[in-house]
Amino acid sequence: MWKNCSLRSRLFLPLGLMFAAALLVGSVALQVFAPIQLMDESEAAERSTKMVANALNGALRTSANPQATLDAFVEALGTSEAVQFRPAGIDPSVHPPIEVQTPLGRVPRWFIELIGAPEFGASFPVAIGGRRVGDMVFATDMSADLFEKWIGFLAIACSAVALMVLTAVIAYFAAGTALLPLRNLGEGLTRMRKGDYDQLIAVSGPPEIRRSCEEANRLALTLRQLSQDNRSLLRKMISLQDDERRDIARELHDELGPLLFGIRANAVALLDATPLDNDGLDASAKGILQSVEALQHANRRVLDRLRPLHIQELGLEKSIQTLLHNARAQAPGLKLTSHIDARLKAVDGLLSQTVYRVIQEGVTNVLRHARARAMNIEAAIKDGELIIEISDDGIGFLPDRVFGRGLTGMQERARALSGTLELLREDGRTRVRCRLPVGDAVLGTATTQEA
Repeated sequence: MWKNCSLRSRLFLPLGLMFAAALLVGSVALQVFAPIQLMDESEAAERSTKMVANALNGALRTSANPQATLDAFVEALGTSEAVQFRPAGIDPSVHPPIEVQTPLGRVPRWFIELIGAPEFGASFPVAIGGRRVGDMVFATDMSADLFEKWIGFLAIACSAVALMVLTAVIAYFAAGTALLPLRNLGEGLTRMRKGDYDQLIAVSGPPEIRRSCEEANRLALTLRQLSQDNRSLLRKMISLQDDERRDIARELHDELGPLLFGIRANAVALLDATPLDNDGLDASAKGILQSVEALQHANRRVLDRLRPLHIQELGLEKSIQTLLHNARAQAPGLKLTSHIDARLKAVDGLLSQTVYRVIQEGVTNVLRHARARAMNIEAAIKDGELIIEISDDGIGFLPDRVFGRGLTGMQERARALSGTLELLREDGRTRVRCRLPVGDAVLGTATTQEA
């Protein structure tokens, strides 16, 4: 429970418990020492009552008319509340409940019981001729003493409550001044975890928190520089890969292409020169021609994967449509649907190559491994991002499976452009989702086309 308490709760609970304990200790001290104090204050009056009773007994013993002397004494005593004469037959130990009326109202009974106010009533017998005729009773009025202690208790309780409220208010605002910088620090660290290093954390609060914010900002600057360097290295690596692919494609096109064309031309010439009655040679020539044509098709597919030259000629949107048309031809039983944003024709450069490669790799993976019956491809510009998603209803992947070589290369391409690539399994479908930021030029062109 304590772990789930907020900072304000962790401050208020100990303070509240401290003041409650102070009230409890004060109440116990009041209950222990108040009766002793009251008894000490009434001890002198009890001795006086005893002396009065002894003097009265002495006077009655020497008096010729003891009863008249007693009556005269009682009449002279009057209505004194502290010292009273009670005739025989009345139990001197029985006293009415203590009731204390004050200008602030009656003192509560629970408070009188709390301090354990003693029922004072010391009695001393009065006798005439050896016969007990009554008692001299001391019944002091404790109203003033109880009122004094009640006022003291109220003062302590009100002071404790006021101090507790004041301390709680101070703690509340003090915690608030610490919580806001801590909240800013936590939000800043969350942004850093997500890869946002541009928005620095506001430096505020106590010195300890300010130092933490400054260190976190220095870390963000360092990570931002490292991220920029990493993206720069990835761009260079991808550029080198593209250059290497271009060189290999050029070699295949310039070297292997003419050789295959020459073999095909010789096979056609051999087929034309073959006598009509030589079926064996005719079949061999046709086999060579078919093999050469298959090699030429394979060479064109390899060239297309190494360097899709038609992106510059047709534009990205048309190139993707051509790629999907070829995929439909390779898998006639696959239901392939697509939604390609026409605004992609404004995308060019490394971004266009990355989009094309991501879709190409995603489609290739589905055709090779997914055993899917349906596949959907979407590519659109939305909220400053180019979002690509390839989904299929195939067999999926193991939860702990890592990216293969192809998807790892696509992820590196996405990271080089400050984008992300995810492999997900949602609603029984496998999804490859890529998000790439687009430049202002592309957004401006897209906005013009929408208008």
